[in-house]
This record gives sequence, C-alpha cells and structure tokens, in this order.
Amino acid sequence: MSRCNVIIFYFSRGGHTRALADAIAEGVHATGAEALLRTVETDSDAASMRDLPLSKDELVSCDGLIMGSPTRFGHMSASLQKFWESTSREWLNGELIDKPAAVFTTSSSLHGGQESTLLNIALPLLHHGMLLTGIPYDQPSLHHADAGGSPYGAGALNQNPNAKLTANERASAIALGQRVATIARQLKQTKDT
Repeated sequence: MSRCNVIIFYFSRGGHTRALADAIAEGVHATGAEALLRTVETDSDAASMRDLPLSKDELVSCDGLIMGSPTRFGHMSASLQKFWESTSREWLNGELIDKPAAVFTTSSSLHGGQESTLLNIALPLLHHGMLLTGIPYDQPSLHHADAGGSPYGAGALNQNPNAKLTANERASAIALGQRVATIARQLKQTKDT
C-alpha cells in the first residue's frame, strides 16, 4: 500500500492559523501518514509564503483534507472561497467523494465567530461529497477549552504572542489530525484490498 497523505490546506496572514496547521500536521504524522501543508496563493502573499499553493492535482490525489482559515465575519477567507469556486470540474467528476475531511479556524476574540466559520468552511467539502469529521467530545481538551476548538473542528485565539497555541488548542489540533489521518488510512486500506 502506498503511503497515506493528508493535505492541510489553509490561509494564514499573521501566523496563527499556520500554527494550528502545524499542530494538526503533528497529529497526522503521529499515525504514520504524510501531512502536506498547502496554502492558497494571493497576490500580496506570493513572495512570503512558507508553503506551496495547493494544486488541483494534489487535491484530487489526496487521501484526506483538513482545511483552515481565520474567521472573517463568520466566514472563511475570500481567497479560500475563490479556490473552491474554481473546483467545478472536480465536483462534476466526483473527484473528492468519500475522502475524509475536517476544518479549523482562528479568531481574534473568544466570541469572534469560530463555530460559524467552521460550518462555513465545511460547506464546499460537503458539496464535494467528502466525509466530514470533527473532534469527538471524549477529547479532554474540549472540556477545558479556554480559547478555541469545538466538536466542529480545531480552533485558536489570536491573542498569544508569536502565534503560540494554548495547551488545549494544541491538543485538540493534534487529535483532529490523528482522527482524519486514521480514517484516511483505514479507507485507503479498504480500497487497496
């Protein structure tokens, strides 16, 4: 069986969403799967991007996808929305059907719209027929969340300097990465047999 790969597709301007993506990648790696950190290219960020932009070929060939954005008035960033609006061919061909997916977000305040953003990010994934998963409520970090994260997906507040996650934010992000990667590996094994 070829190695399972999970794409962590995100947009981050100040580094907080990227910090959450890094913790999710740690969870993916803990299962033995490969985490591919990918971003969306914008005109103003092209020169300073840390990760490659997501290509449609990578999207189609991934075994799982975890997508994140800062909260923009309860919605994902416009650049991520623009990317999904360009995926009609992949949608019509059913290229993402039955692949596991999850979502994550950051906001600058505790009541900054994280849950509505997580639901908004999930919409194109559901339209593509992906299998949306969240963080089960037996994850201890959800019971002590002093900042971000919910059963809908991982979350973080942008209030810590240097994009540092709280222990609970980090634990929830790692758990989400592990969950999606585990499901992706199980589905891949089923398809390969």
